[in-house]
Amino acid sequence: MWRWFEHHQVYHPDRILVATGAELGRPFEELSLKTSDGVELHGWFYPANKDTARSMWAALVCHGNAGNISHRLELCATLLGFGLNVLLFDYRGYGRSGGRPSEEGTYSDAEAAYDWLRRRGFAGGNIIAFGESLGGGIATELALRKPIGGLVLESSFSCIFDLGAEIFPWLPVRWLSTIKYDNRSKLQRLRVPVLVMHSRGDEMIGFHHAEKNYSLANEPKMFCELIGGHNEPLTDRRKFLEGVEGFLQLVEAHQSGGVMDRG
Repeated sequence: MWRWFEHHQVYHPDRILVATGAELGRPFEELSLKTSDGVELHGWFYPANKDTARSMWAALVCHGNAGNISHRLELCATLLGFGLNVLLFDYRGYGRSGGRPSEEGTYSDAEAAYDWLRRRGFAGGNIIAFGESLGGGIATELALRKPIGGLVLESSFSCIFDLGAEIFPWLPVRWLSTIKYDNRSKLQRLRVPVLVMHSRGDEMIGFHHAEKNYSLANEPKMFCELIGGHNEPLTDRRKFLEGVEGFLQLVEAHQSGGVMDRG
């Protein structure tokens, strides 16, 4: 019963797509990705405009624990605005992807999406892992397993059992939990640029989680304070845009060996 309860607290997949992907009014590819353990995943790839300076860069979006890729088109359009290519994919059990979600399964799913980008010709150092909420735990693990250019943690937690203990203080969550997504132990081991984005108005994951993640991340790193609720990172679009653009410039400076004032 505990395992069932734990799984249903962490994962809230939606099988129904509310969009076709064509709503952005630009070319895209519908993908079928296969994981190392044989699960078929569904995804959408949006190529960058050819004339952008970042046409060989890609954002790999690891979405949150609810919905599916069809609920992330506004985020996708925003990332495309930076001149990036964007890959959206659904974890196993979400949208049109096969299987059932699990911690190790979602890690394998992100690796499959990453490997597709590499086969497409993107250098590992030109891939930005963008982790949204639960996706922050998946993107952080990807950064340990694969070479990437930068890691974004948007509205994410320090680890699942810390969050669970806050939501269910009367339960021995830390003793019973098997699902960890332990960002706090992993961030200290990473040597890639990190952007932490969070709102003090986040009603699901407290701002202190972001502060903990930022304190544990190694340099170079940036913090961008957002406005709005947990699922409203674009409430203040200007703040979001400035944060991501500043981070991309930090990544570029880091790769060129330059030193950049993080402000």
